Amino acid sequence: MPKAIHPSDFSFFSTLVSCGSLAAAAREMGVTTAAVSKHLAVMEARLGLMLVNRTTRRMSLTPEGEAYLEGARRILIQVDDLEDFLWGAKQTPKGLLRVNATLGLGRSYVAPLIHTFVQQFTDVDVQLQLSVTPPPLSDDLYDVCIRFGPPPDTRAVAKLLAKNRRILCASPEYLRRHGEPKTPEDLAKHNCIGIRQGDEYGVWRFTPCRAKGKSTAKAQERNIRIRGNLTTNDGGVAVNWALSGNGILLRAEWDVREYVEKGNLIHVLKGFDTPDADIYAVYPQQHRSTTRVKAFIDFLTASFDKTVVPKVE
Repeated sequence: MPKAIHPSDFSFFSTLVSCGSLAAAAREMGVTTAAVSKHLAVMEARLGLMLVNRTTRRMSLTPEGEAYLEGARRILIQVDDLEDFLWGAKQTPKGLLRVNATLGLGRSYVAPLIHTFVQQFTDVDVQLQLSVTPPPLSDDLYDVCIRFGPPPDTRAVAKLLAKNRRILCASPEYLRRHGEPKTPEDLAKHNCIGIRQGDEYGVWRFTPCRAKGKSTAKAQERNIRIRGNLTTNDGGVAVNWALSGNGILLRAEWDVREYVEKGNLIHVLKGFDTPDADIYAVYPQQHRSTTRVKAFIDFLTASFDKTVVPKVE
């Protein structure tokens, strides 16, 4: 009896699902959409099962397709692990690496680093996806995600790339017109630029700066509900609004450092700490041993040492 499952189909099906459509998969594989459709149809006919629900805009997996995908990817990971075990450091990183990053950090830092990475590791193909917030681990949309803060999901591995903090800043023009806040409570009288990213939109949290050797009690934390006439989900837009004198902005230090150094933005409320924005590389447990992921994490660790900004004083 002919075998219904062909191991050679595993990589095809995994790529097809990652791309999200027959046409996108065809572009990724360098074949026609008709060829992808035929390959899928042959697989389904051999199995006697529907793996994919096709629609005019997008496809979705049937329950059988979900099970097939999970098994296929588990086997592909085991193959990668076996290759690493057999060849170890002698193996050249190769294959598809899916990277996710937030919009601003992705454009300013991650994209240039990937440019350098693929010049060094020419057998690795990188797909960079930029998003406002990190996608859920369960969606299997990335191999490595570069994000602010460690992941809430314990199934992921988190590698600290750089310490980073958020600072409060405004343009000299805005502060001349409206005055400089002296306490977090003073922000109620100011126009605050909101960024709709994460779960804490609309509330800024402050604690008095920690003295060396002393801890700051949790009870001292101040939660300030901000108000303002400008909000966005793009950090770059928010920085430009602050530079134009539209209000006070809470932003990751890496994004505003150069403007503070030049005097285009003024660091305010220096006596208070805000929640850290440490930068992490996050990846699923099952990808930790693949050569291309390990090479990329090592590359990021060395590169962020050189690229992430020093503290603004």
